[in-house]
Amino acid sequence: MRKLALPDEILMQVEKPARYIGNEINSVMKDKNDIAVRFCMCFPDIYEIGMSHLGIQILYSMFNSWEDVWCERVYSPWIDLDKILREKKIPLFALESQEPVREMDFLGITLQYEMCYTNILQILDLSQISILAADRGEDEPIVIGGGPCSYNPEPIAAFFDLFYIGEGETQYRRLLDLYKENREAGGSRMSFLKMAAALPGIYVPLFYAEEYHADGTVKGRKKLYEGAPDRILKEIVTDVSDTYYPVKPVVPFIQVTQDRAVLELQRGCIRGCRFCQAGQLYRPVRERDVDVLKKYAMEMLQNTGYDEISLSSLSSSDYSKLNELLEFLIRECQKKHINISLPSLRIDAFSLDVMSKVQDVKKSSLTFAPEAGSQRLRDVINKGLTKEDILNGAKLAFEGGWTRVKLYFMLGLPTETEEDILGIGELSNEIAAVFFDTVPKEKRTNGRVQIVTSTSFFIPKPFTPFQWARMCTKEEFLEKAYQTKKGIMAQLNQKSIKYNWHEADVSVLEGVLARGDRKLAKVLLKAYETGCLFDSWSECFHNDVWMKAFAECGVEPDFYTTRERSEDEIFPWDFLDCGVTKEFLLREWNKAMTQTVSPNCRKQCQGCGANRFGCGVCFEHGKETERQQS
Repeated sequence: MRKLALPDEILMQVEKPARYIGNEINSVMKDKNDIAVRFCMCFPDIYEIGMSHLGIQILYSMFNSWEDVWCERVYSPWIDLDKILREKKIPLFALESQEPVREMDFLGITLQYEMCYTNILQILDLSQISILAADRGEDEPIVIGGGPCSYNPEPIAAFFDLFYIGEGETQYRRLLDLYKENREAGGSRMSFLKMAAALPGIYVPLFYAEEYHADGTVKGRKKLYEGAPDRILKEIVTDVSDTYYPVKPVVPFIQVTQDRAVLELQRGCIRGCRFCQAGQLYRPVRERDVDVLKKYAMEMLQNTGYDEISLSSLSSSDYSKLNELLEFLIRECQKKHINISLPSLRIDAFSLDVMSKVQDVKKSSLTFAPEAGSQRLRDVINKGLTKEDILNGAKLAFEGGWTRVKLYFMLGLPTETEEDILGIGELSNEIAAVFFDTVPKEKRTNGRVQIVTSTSFFIPKPFTPFQWARMCTKEEFLEKAYQTKKGIMAQLNQKSIKYNWHEADVSVLEGVLARGDRKLAKVLLKAYETGCLFDSWSECFHNDVWMKAFAECGVEPDFYTTRERSEDEIFPWDFLDCGVTKEFLLREWNKAMTQTVSPNCRKQCQGCGANRFGCGVCFEHGKETERQQS
């Protein structure tokens, strides 16, 4: 009989004990005596956030479809339980079996954002697993990382045995088979790592050492094991209609961040925004067959009881069969009073026809992302939107019945001027004015429109054209936010505009970790040991502790953020190949400096390199799209 790892007296002391008891609808229980490999999947943040992540649901479903594998889950325990586990020396446990994570064969950690890095150390520490990979013994799990942050794994390389670069559906079966083969042959931990290094997409940090110039920049990489590959190409699923999908996702007992069924329309994005890492990492665009999506949608709703379904994509408007899918979902969902969520819609692609199809279904606010306040800066970042596109899209939205619009912008983009910053308030004001011009007084149910304008601070990310860019200081960011607020307050419709901005301290640290190298591992460890945890939570973030850790470790944060980078600098992540060439990214960086817009993938191929995978948008209509090198 399954026994909970925590007694009732502990569960009664912590916030939301349902985070730790497992046994949710559609969770998978297996007899551990009947399986060969135990894999614990970890999202290094609280349960409510981790349970909203589609990637883990996909891998969880795929692993558990294999008879010889049992995949379980673990999330970061919140501060209250963290304290109790340490005091009572209770090892961190998996939700399904309630057994210690340390007893698993693998601990797989998804790396979705840099500010979860200290939580990774928490997971290892509470699981009683050696924090440094080099210190792990034969009886400890293989720790493997994956996700977008694995495209620059170097700041956390010391803590991982393996990284899986790319989409998990392709190589995990072979990796687990190698593990079984090695164990049956009496092989060691090191012999398995050598076998794994030969697999496509697998990176073993222990087999490499970074070499540096006197100025601290990367000189190159030295292989410590001759069998390790020189370069590692990402793994992708070439046919996303014929792969695993969680039609029976785990349904939590408590409300989570994304409390709905999620239907992934496609992977990748045709747009090529120069600040966007995801748009480069997940190229080329690969669409799911619309009939497959219809089937998934109905099965998920039947298997979960959710009253909402979300259409997930980096740019849902670009899914070629969106209208057909919506017609089907509207027809089916109206019968059952199920809401349809349409995130990631481009304002220029919005149509009155699409909105009219969902106007009878419960509405939430619409989210648009102009990203920059002026046309000049939108051209720099290759957003591909004009003011006319934005205002016309807003008009269509208001005609469709929406009265709340969220607008997202970035501050600190390359070449940004004061005029660009003030343009944020001006554009917000013009959108509010469109509402008053479009909606008659008698139809304004709440009196006025609500425009929620939010700004984040620009962070240059690896594998983007802006990976060469300088990042602003904390003081510069705060001054830009002040100018934005001042500009909004000067607008005629200021009462209809609410302004939010992100914390500057957190953004600067994220910038350091995003483009960092292996020298940051000692800083991370020091910060964790001195109390840093849940750094993405504003109430938990302690910038002074982080800055002290940098100082004690002799590492200068500005080296990774404000420093100018030459075009020929070797980056810590250059040994990885995301499918998009560095030459293409450099061309796009130079185009940004001249405010030159690049067409999207469907209009004209820019020769990014992703056609090497032989699939997706690169080969639509049965032939490769016209290729342009410059």
